[in-house]
Amino acid sequence: MDGYELLDSGDGRKLERFGKIVLARPCSQAMWRPSLPPAEWSRADASFDREEGNRWHGRANLPESWTIETAGIRFKLGGTDFGHLGIFPEQRAQWSWIRSRVAAAAAVGRHPSVLNLFAYSGGSTMAAALGGAEVCHLDASKGMVEWARENAALNGLSQSPVRWIVDDARKFMRRELRRGRRYDAVILDPPTFGRGAAGEMYKIERDLKETLDLAAELLSERPLFVLFSSHTPGMSPVAASNVVGQLFADAKVEAGEMLLEGSGLKCPSGVYCRALWDMV
Repeated sequence: MDGYELLDSGDGRKLERFGKIVLARPCSQAMWRPSLPPAEWSRADASFDREEGNRWHGRANLPESWTIETAGIRFKLGGTDFGHLGIFPEQRAQWSWIRSRVAAAAAVGRHPSVLNLFAYSGGSTMAAALGGAEVCHLDASKGMVEWARENAALNGLSQSPVRWIVDDARKFMRRELRRGRRYDAVILDPPTFGRGAAGEMYKIERDLKETLDLAAELLSERPLFVLFSSHTPGMSPVAASNVVGQLFADAKVEAGEMLLEGSGLKCPSGVYCRALWDMV
């Protein structure tokens, strides 16, 4: 059984199962009515809302941390003050795609190098490493990088060729360009708004184009892919494909919605866009 399942959604909420733990959390896209009766929702081990600031209800029912497996990757989970758990399960299809794409490249004699920016707890890093890539994992949060390293250990990747970097993404990319380092693939999931390791401000509407320009410069002569994803309200597959397709005109571009799926209605949870090149 998969470690994650969307049980239901509606009225701006989602009911999810993470292993044996069931949680109710906000989901602004869920504007429809729930399918399950209120009694089913009331059985959640804990819930989170933002009605009067960030607030857990029943947090004492949660273990300090627990582990699940989904998309062939093991994750350490734990409730954070912002309602996050250390995983964005809507990325599961992208993790499977990354692993498959990297493994296919390795099968034809390539040994891809992958740069994973804004890398959070490392789902894409694990997928690329499990597929056989050398990975540079970067996040501005030292705590999240440590969390990702724990996930690497859970997946038997402690000795795999992964560089763990705590830094501002654009500063790091500029240094990599000066050092002459190049990557066969770049993965990025920039925040709508965030701060770098030294407090640098990031606003996606202002900084995305520069970030993608730097990613384009960092690509090797035989690139495999660029994978961009976003949870920014208003970012649609068309908008994402316009931005990515304009920059990578020689690539095949694919875009779509990231979805939470399970026994309830599908719940849109962001967008992805991929620029692809031939492997040989």
